[in-house]
Amino acid sequence: MSFLGALPARFRRERVLIVGCGDVGLRAAGALGAGRRARLLALTSSPERVPGLRAAGLVPLRGDLDDARSLRRLAGLATRVLHLAPPPSQDMADWRIDPRTRALVHALAQRTPPLALVYGSTTGVYGDRGGAWTSESQPARPRTPRAARRVDAEDRVRWLGRALGVRASVLRIPGIYANDREGGTPRERLQRGTPVLRAEDDVYTSHIHADDLARACALALWRGRAQRVVNVVDDSELKMGDYFDLAADLYGLPRPPRVPRDTAQDQLPLMLLSFMSESRRLRNQRLKFELGLRLRYPTVADGLRG
Repeated sequence: MSFLGALPARFRRERVLIVGCGDVGLRAAGALGAGRRARLLALTSSPERVPGLRAAGLVPLRGDLDDARSLRRLAGLATRVLHLAPPPSQDMADWRIDPRTRALVHALAQRTPPLALVYGSTTGVYGDRGGAWTSESQPARPRTPRAARRVDAEDRVRWLGRALGVRASVLRIPGIYANDREGGTPRERLQRGTPVLRAEDDVYTSHIHADDLARACALALWRGRAQRVVNVVDDSELKMGDYFDLAADLYGLPRPPRVPRDTAQDQLPLMLLSFMSESRRLRNQRLKFELGLRLRYPTVADGLRG
Protein backbone atom coordinates (compact mmCIF):
# COMPACT_ATOMS: atom_id res chain seq x y z
CA MET A 1 0.00 0.00 0.00
CA SER A 2 1.31 3.48 -0.90
CA PHE A 3 1.85 6.12 1.76
CA LEU A 4 -1.04 8.15 0.29
CA GLY A 5 -3.29 5.12 0.39
CA ALA A 6 -2.46 4.59 4.06
CA LEU A 7 -3.67 8.06 5.03
CA PRO A 8 -7.18 8.58 6.42
CA ALA A 9 -9.72 9.53 3.75
CA ARG A 10 -9.98 13.10 5.01
CA PHE A 11 -6.29 13.63 4.19
CA ARG A 12 -6.43 11.83 0.83
CA ARG A 13 -9.04 14.21 -0.55
CA GLU A 14 -7.82 17.20 -2.50
CA ARG A 15 -7.83 20.40 -0.48
CA VAL A 16 -8.70 23.48 -2.52
CA LEU A 17 -8.05 26.89 -0.99
CA ILE A 18 -10.00 29.85 -2.39
CA VAL A 19 -8.39 33.22 -1.73
CA GLY A 20 -10.74 36.10 -2.40
CA CYS A 21 -13.95 34.12 -1.95
CA GLY A 22 -16.48 36.71 -3.04
CA ASP A 23 -19.26 36.21 -5.57
CA VAL A 24 -17.14 34.40 -8.17
CA GLY A 25 -15.28 32.41 -5.52
CA LEU A 26 -18.55 31.15 -4.08
CA ARG A 27 -19.77 30.22 -7.55
CA ALA A 28 -16.50 28.36 -8.16
CA ALA A 29 -16.97 26.56 -4.85
CA GLY A 30 -20.40 25.50 -6.04
CA ALA A 31 -18.92 24.16 -9.27
CA LEU A 32 -16.25 22.25 -7.35
CA GLY A 33 -18.72 20.96 -4.76
CA ALA A 34 -20.94 19.53 -7.45
CA GLY A 35 -18.36 16.83 -8.10
CA ARG A 36 -17.49 16.31 -4.42
CA ARG A 37 -13.89 16.00 -5.49
CA ALA A 38 -12.28 18.24 -2.88
CA ARG A 39 -12.43 19.71 0.59
CA LEU A 40 -12.98 23.44 0.13
CA LEU A 41 -11.22 26.06 2.24
CA ALA A 42 -11.67 29.83 2.10
CA LEU A 43 -9.34 32.53 3.38
CA THR A 44 -11.14 35.46 4.99
CA SER A 45 -10.12 38.46 7.07
CA SER A 46 -13.70 39.21 8.09
CA PRO A 47 -15.32 37.42 11.06
CA GLU A 48 -18.72 38.44 9.69
CA ARG A 49 -18.20 36.25 6.64
CA VAL A 50 -17.46 33.05 8.55
CA PRO A 51 -21.09 31.86 8.96
CA GLY A 52 -21.89 32.46 5.31
CA LEU A 53 -18.80 30.59 4.13
CA ARG A 54 -19.65 27.64 6.37
CA ALA A 55 -23.21 27.64 5.07
CA ALA A 56 -21.81 27.42 1.53
CA GLY A 57 -19.86 24.29 2.47
CA LEU A 58 -16.43 25.88 2.89
CA VAL A 59 -14.04 25.74 5.84
CA PRO A 60 -13.20 29.37 6.75
CA LEU A 61 -9.58 30.20 7.56
CA ARG A 62 -8.77 33.51 9.22
CA GLY A 63 -6.02 35.39 7.46
CA ASP A 64 -5.30 38.78 5.94
CA LEU A 65 -3.36 39.27 2.71
CA ASP A 66 -2.20 42.62 4.08
CA ASP A 67 -0.62 40.86 7.09
CA ALA A 68 1.97 38.36 5.89
CA ARG A 69 2.31 36.81 9.35
CA SER A 70 -1.31 35.72 9.31
CA LEU A 71 -0.66 33.65 6.16
CA ARG A 72 1.92 31.31 7.70
CA ARG A 73 -0.72 28.68 8.42
CA LEU A 74 -1.31 28.30 4.68
CA ALA A 75 2.08 26.63 4.16
CA GLY A 76 1.54 23.06 2.97
CA LEU A 77 -2.20 23.27 3.66
CA ALA A 78 -3.80 23.07 0.21
CA THR A 79 -3.16 20.85 -2.78
CA ARG A 80 -4.67 23.44 -5.16
CA VAL A 81 -5.17 27.19 -4.77
CA LEU A 82 -7.57 29.55 -6.54
CA HIS A 83 -6.42 33.14 -6.06
CA LEU A 84 -9.12 35.72 -6.90
CA ALA A 85 -8.19 38.52 -4.49
CA PRO A 86 -7.52 41.88 -6.17
CA PRO A 87 -4.43 43.98 -5.53
CA PRO A 88 -4.76 46.98 -3.20
CA SER A 89 -6.63 49.82 -4.85
CA GLN A 90 -5.08 52.60 -2.78
CA ASP A 91 -1.98 54.55 -3.75
CA MET A 92 1.29 52.89 -2.80
CA ALA A 93 4.95 53.90 -2.84
CA ASP A 94 5.43 51.63 -5.85
CA TRP A 95 2.17 51.37 -7.81
CA ARG A 96 3.57 48.56 -9.97
CA ILE A 97 3.65 45.99 -7.15
CA ASP A 98 0.91 43.75 -5.73
CA PRO A 99 2.07 43.08 -2.15
CA ARG A 100 -0.87 40.78 -1.47
CA THR A 101 0.06 38.26 -4.13
CA ARG A 102 3.70 38.45 -3.12
CA ALA A 103 2.76 37.65 0.49
CA LEU A 104 0.51 34.77 -0.57
CA VAL A 105 3.12 33.26 -2.89
CA HIS A 106 5.75 33.49 -0.16
CA ALA A 107 3.48 31.62 2.25
CA LEU A 108 2.67 28.92 -0.33
CA ALA A 109 6.37 28.44 -1.09
CA GLN A 110 7.04 27.24 2.45
CA ARG A 111 6.90 23.50 3.20
CA THR A 112 5.06 21.45 0.53
CA PRO A 113 3.80 23.77 -2.24
CA PRO A 114 0.42 23.19 -3.92
CA LEU A 115 0.15 21.10 -7.06
CA ALA A 116 -1.64 23.92 -8.89
CA LEU A 117 -2.18 27.65 -8.47
CA VAL A 118 -4.76 29.50 -10.57
CA TYR A 119 -4.69 33.29 -10.52
CA GLY A 120 -7.56 35.49 -11.70
CA SER A 121 -5.99 38.46 -13.49
CA THR A 122 -7.55 41.00 -15.85
CA THR A 123 -7.68 41.52 -19.59
CA GLY A 124 -6.68 45.09 -18.80
CA VAL A 125 -3.04 43.97 -18.81
CA TYR A 126 -3.13 44.03 -22.63
CA GLY A 127 -3.69 47.78 -22.69
CA ASP A 128 -5.09 49.41 -25.80
CA ARG A 129 -4.99 47.26 -28.96
CA GLY A 130 -6.91 49.64 -31.17
CA GLY A 131 -9.72 47.12 -31.54
CA ALA A 132 -7.41 44.40 -32.88
CA TRP A 133 -7.94 40.72 -32.11
CA THR A 134 -5.68 39.73 -29.22
CA SER A 135 -4.49 36.29 -28.16
CA GLU A 136 -2.69 35.19 -25.02
CA SER A 137 0.64 35.06 -26.86
CA GLN A 138 0.77 38.84 -27.20
CA PRO A 139 2.69 40.76 -24.54
CA ALA A 140 1.12 42.67 -21.69
CA ARG A 141 1.20 46.45 -22.09
CA PRO A 142 -0.55 47.83 -19.00
CA ARG A 143 -1.51 51.48 -19.12
CA THR A 144 -3.03 51.91 -15.65
CA PRO A 145 -1.72 51.30 -12.12
CA ARG A 146 -4.33 48.59 -11.47
CA ALA A 147 -3.26 46.71 -14.62
CA ALA A 148 0.43 47.09 -13.77
CA ARG A 149 -0.19 45.55 -10.34
CA ARG A 150 -1.92 42.61 -12.04
CA VAL A 151 1.15 42.04 -14.22
CA ASP A 152 3.28 41.97 -11.09
CA ALA A 153 0.91 39.41 -9.56
CA GLU A 154 1.09 37.27 -12.70
CA ASP A 155 4.90 37.38 -12.50
CA ARG A 156 4.84 36.25 -8.85
CA VAL A 157 2.54 33.35 -9.70
CA ARG A 158 4.76 32.28 -12.59
CA TRP A 159 7.82 32.49 -10.34
CA LEU A 160 6.24 29.96 -8.00
CA GLY A 161 5.67 27.66 -10.95
CA ARG A 162 9.24 27.94 -12.22
CA ALA A 163 10.93 27.76 -8.82
CA LEU A 164 8.94 24.93 -7.23
CA GLY A 165 7.24 23.10 -10.08
CA VAL A 166 3.75 24.35 -9.24
CA ARG A 167 1.37 24.18 -12.22
CA ALA A 168 0.66 27.90 -12.35
CA SER A 169 -2.16 29.19 -14.57
CA VAL A 170 -3.29 32.76 -15.19
CA LEU A 171 -6.88 33.54 -16.17
CA ARG A 172 -7.31 36.96 -17.74
CA ILE A 173 -10.83 38.14 -16.98
CA PRO A 174 -12.89 40.94 -18.60
CA GLY A 175 -16.09 42.57 -17.36
CA ILE A 176 -18.09 40.10 -15.24
CA TYR A 177 -21.87 40.17 -15.28
CA ALA A 178 -24.89 38.13 -14.12
CA ASN A 179 -28.48 39.06 -13.35
CA ASP A 180 -28.12 37.70 -9.80
CA ARG A 181 -24.77 39.42 -9.13
CA GLU A 182 -24.78 42.65 -7.14
CA GLY A 183 -23.80 45.39 -9.55
CA GLY A 184 -23.46 42.69 -12.18
CA THR A 185 -25.74 44.14 -14.84
CA PRO A 186 -25.77 47.50 -16.66
CA ARG A 187 -29.26 48.27 -15.36
CA GLU A 188 -28.21 50.84 -12.74
CA ARG A 189 -25.97 52.69 -15.15
CA LEU A 190 -28.75 52.79 -17.73
CA GLN A 191 -31.17 54.11 -15.11
CA ARG A 192 -28.69 56.89 -14.28
CA GLY A 193 -28.52 57.84 -17.95
CA THR A 194 -24.71 57.67 -18.06
CA PRO A 195 -23.54 58.52 -21.60
CA VAL A 196 -21.52 56.27 -23.89
CA LEU A 197 -19.25 57.21 -26.77
CA ARG A 198 -20.65 57.87 -30.20
CA ALA A 199 -20.13 55.04 -32.69
CA GLU A 200 -17.08 56.53 -34.44
CA ASP A 201 -15.26 56.97 -31.09
CA ASP A 202 -16.43 53.76 -29.41
CA VAL A 203 -14.23 50.92 -28.15
CA TYR A 204 -14.53 47.14 -28.14
CA THR A 205 -15.08 45.51 -24.75
CA SER A 206 -15.20 41.89 -23.59
CA HIS A 207 -17.45 40.11 -21.12
CA ILE A 208 -17.99 36.82 -19.28
CA HIS A 209 -20.97 35.56 -17.32
CA ALA A 210 -20.10 34.95 -13.65
CA ASP A 211 -21.21 31.30 -13.84
CA ASP A 212 -19.04 30.60 -16.88
CA LEU A 213 -16.10 32.28 -15.14
CA ALA A 214 -16.63 30.15 -12.03
CA ARG A 215 -16.66 26.98 -14.14
CA ALA A 216 -13.46 28.09 -15.88
CA CYS A 217 -11.79 28.61 -12.50
CA ALA A 218 -12.80 25.12 -11.37
CA LEU A 219 -11.58 23.52 -14.59
CA ALA A 220 -8.26 25.37 -14.53
CA LEU A 221 -7.42 23.90 -11.11
CA TRP A 222 -7.22 20.48 -12.78
CA ARG A 223 -6.76 21.15 -16.50
CA GLY A 224 -4.76 24.37 -16.62
CA ARG A 225 -1.40 23.99 -18.32
CA ALA A 226 1.76 25.02 -16.53
CA GLN A 227 2.75 28.67 -16.99
CA ARG A 228 -0.24 29.18 -19.26
CA VAL A 229 -2.39 32.27 -19.76
CA VAL A 230 -6.05 31.87 -20.76
CA ASN A 231 -8.48 34.59 -21.84
CA VAL A 232 -11.79 33.86 -20.08
CA VAL A 233 -14.11 35.73 -22.42
CA ASP A 234 -17.33 34.85 -24.23
CA ASP A 235 -17.97 34.94 -27.99
CA SER A 236 -19.46 38.44 -28.07
CA GLU A 237 -17.92 41.01 -30.41
CA LEU A 238 -19.43 44.23 -29.11
CA LYS A 239 -18.45 47.83 -28.72
CA MET A 240 -19.28 49.37 -25.36
CA GLY A 241 -22.15 51.50 -26.64
CA ASP A 242 -23.68 48.55 -28.47
CA TYR A 243 -23.51 46.53 -25.25
CA PHE A 244 -25.51 49.15 -23.38
CA ASP A 245 -27.95 49.55 -26.26
CA LEU A 246 -28.55 45.80 -26.22
CA ALA A 247 -29.09 45.79 -22.47
CA ALA A 248 -31.44 48.77 -22.65
CA ASP A 249 -33.56 47.02 -25.27
CA LEU A 250 -33.72 43.83 -23.21
CA TYR A 251 -34.67 45.72 -20.04
CA GLY A 252 -37.14 48.02 -21.75
CA LEU A 253 -35.12 51.10 -20.78
CA PRO A 254 -34.07 54.11 -22.85
CA ARG A 255 -30.79 53.71 -24.71
CA PRO A 256 -27.96 55.82 -23.23
CA PRO A 257 -27.05 59.13 -24.85
CA ARG A 258 -24.02 59.14 -27.17
CA VAL A 259 -21.29 61.75 -26.79
CA PRO A 260 -18.05 62.49 -28.69
CA ARG A 261 -14.80 61.53 -26.99
CA ASP A 262 -13.57 65.13 -26.74
CA THR A 263 -16.50 66.08 -24.48
CA ALA A 264 -16.77 62.80 -22.55
CA GLN A 265 -14.17 63.90 -20.01
CA ASP A 266 -16.55 66.62 -18.84
CA GLN A 267 -19.39 64.15 -18.22
CA LEU A 268 -17.81 60.87 -17.07
CA PRO A 269 -15.68 59.80 -14.07
CA LEU A 270 -11.97 59.12 -14.57
CA MET A 271 -12.32 55.38 -13.96
CA LEU A 272 -14.92 55.01 -16.69
CA LEU A 273 -12.88 57.17 -19.04
CA SER A 274 -9.91 54.85 -18.56
CA PHE A 275 -12.01 51.91 -19.74
CA MET A 276 -13.11 53.94 -22.72
CA SER A 277 -9.49 54.55 -23.73
CA GLU A 278 -8.75 50.87 -24.43
CA SER A 279 -10.20 48.82 -27.27
CA ARG A 280 -9.52 45.14 -27.94
CA ARG A 281 -11.19 41.94 -29.05
CA LEU A 282 -9.99 38.80 -27.30
CA ARG A 283 -9.64 35.29 -28.66
CA ASN A 284 -10.90 32.43 -26.45
CA GLN A 285 -9.65 29.26 -28.17
CA ARG A 286 -7.57 28.19 -25.17
CA LEU A 287 -10.61 28.54 -22.92
CA LYS A 288 -12.58 26.16 -25.12
CA PHE A 289 -9.96 23.69 -26.31
CA GLU A 290 -7.47 23.55 -23.43
CA LEU A 291 -9.78 23.97 -20.45
CA GLY A 292 -12.63 22.33 -22.32
CA LEU A 293 -15.21 24.88 -21.21
CA ARG A 294 -18.49 24.90 -23.09
CA LEU A 295 -19.98 28.32 -22.50
CA ARG A 296 -23.49 28.28 -21.06
CA TYR A 297 -23.83 31.92 -22.08
CA PRO A 298 -21.86 32.34 -25.34
CA THR A 299 -23.00 35.95 -25.78
CA VAL A 300 -24.04 38.83 -23.56
CA ALA A 301 -27.55 38.60 -24.99
CA ASP A 302 -27.78 34.99 -23.80
CA GLY A 303 -26.57 35.92 -20.34
CA LEU A 304 -28.76 38.96 -19.82
CA ARG A 305 -31.83 37.05 -20.97
CA GLY A 306 -30.94 34.20 -18.60
